[in-house]
Amino acid sequence: MKTSHTLALLTVLASASIATAQAAPQDMAVPTAARADAAFVNPDWAHSAWYMGAGVGRARANIDDERLTRSLTATGATLTRFDADERDTGFKLFAGKQLNRYIAIEAGYFDLGTFSFDAATSGNGALRGEAGFRGVNLDLVGQLALTQRLSLLGRAGVQYAKTRTHFSGNRLNAVTDPNPASKNHGNAKLGLGLEYKLSEALAVRGEVERYRLNDAVNNRGDVDLASVSLVYKFGRPAKVAYVAPAPVAAAPAAPVAAPVVAAPEPVPSSEKVSIAAEALFDFDKSIVKPEGKAALDEFMAKLEGMNTEVMIAVGHTDSVGTDAYNDKLSMRRADAVKAYMVSKGLDPARLYTEGKGESQPVADNATAEGRAKNRRVTIEVVGTRTVR
Repeated sequence: MKTSHTLALLTVLASASIATAQAAPQDMAVPTAARADAAFVNPDWAHSAWYMGAGVGRARANIDDERLTRSLTATGATLTRFDADERDTGFKLFAGKQLNRYIAIEAGYFDLGTFSFDAATSGNGALRGEAGFRGVNLDLVGQLALTQRLSLLGRAGVQYAKTRTHFSGNRLNAVTDPNPASKNHGNAKLGLGLEYKLSEALAVRGEVERYRLNDAVNNRGDVDLASVSLVYKFGRPAKVAYVAPAPVAAAPAAPVAAPVVAAPEPVPSSEKVSIAAEALFDFDKSIVKPEGKAALDEFMAKLEGMNTEVMIAVGHTDSVGTDAYNDKLSMRRADAVKAYMVSKGLDPARLYTEGKGESQPVADNATAEGRAKNRRVTIEVVGTRTVR
């Protein structure tokens, strides 16, 4: 397949992925029953661990020129020229399922291109040959998150390839079978690479894979494919709806013996809200989004009439990425919430921030739903209200 065709394939896949993401429903949340600790509630969105992708890159084969040279010179001829074209464009299509945070199983189709050689010997001898490889594979893919966006990939699997080999020239006696039929062989394959998340649904991969292959005359060698792939992951969190915090019921004023109306007295009161990170920030960012600002404005409106004594904003993350990275990210997000609330008139001396990273999960990080619930910022306010 030509390079332009494979690049067109990636372009179509990218367009379809983006269109699917834009067409996803935006308001899927169903508010839970009111609680004292009201929250941005992560809905039961349609999650799937399945993904699909396509990749294109440069394939390089190891042609057994030493064996061919020995065959060409076995009758006393002298090799005068040996040119090998060991590179071609390769592509792959694949689909997989994430079994857990670390392991996925992936099936695919690949076409590694066509490789050739052109040899000449004394006495006007000539031999030309080419071999092409395509097939299917089944791999186990290991994934280790380095940050929220960047992960290390390793793969091991099996592949079943169909080889097409053709020879021409006047020195066909140098090969065992000058007109072999296409043959199928099963062999191993390995790979190593990196994945970078562009969003929760879309990622790009860079990988190097080695395919162990046999040609149609049973020469065994390796073909290495260095590729860039676009991956679309089905089922991503939708936007969540805001559930207003329910204030803690104020203690009743102490009864008075005399039938005189008592003056209003301040009583202890508190408010607490937990806001999903997706509602406040873009993926792996710490800049408050417009919809996050609106939610914080609504929360601050609930505080009118309260004499605030202390307010604490605490950032939390899921377990993807290193502890050090998540600690810093959670702190940056808590600080961003504080900065916005201060810009709306809050006394900065009354608002404290903390970053807890992944240390205080409220759900299982083994599932996408659980990780979405763990990415949050909680704000707790303690003060007094005047009860009339």
